[in-house]
Amino acid sequence: MRTDITQINEHTGHGQLTEGLMIFAGGTSKLFKTGEWRTNTPVFYEDKCKQCLLCTPVCPDSSIPVKDGIRGDFDYDHCKGCGICAKACPFGAIEMKEGVQ
Repeated sequence: MRTDITQINEHTGHGQLTEGLMIFAGGTSKLFKTGEWRTNTPVFYEDKCKQCLLCTPVCPDSSIPVKDGIRGDFDYDHCKGCGICAKACPFGAIEMKEGVQ
């Protein structure tokens, strides 16, 4: 169990955790919804978006999905609200709003 992080939850005892909470498995970030840390939320205005996709590579959390070359709305389960995407957007299609949505 110590290395199977899918089995770790709020009821897991300290004896079942790794020292320093080290995680030895790869590809686990999708298992943890970290968007609740956000204090500001990006809002996507699809009508202003030109699909330049300049926002996508700058997102440190990969929270801007792209399918078939078309950008979708934010993955709010993982977005931390850093605002880098809003700064990168030259068309004003992303605006930062205070609070978590």
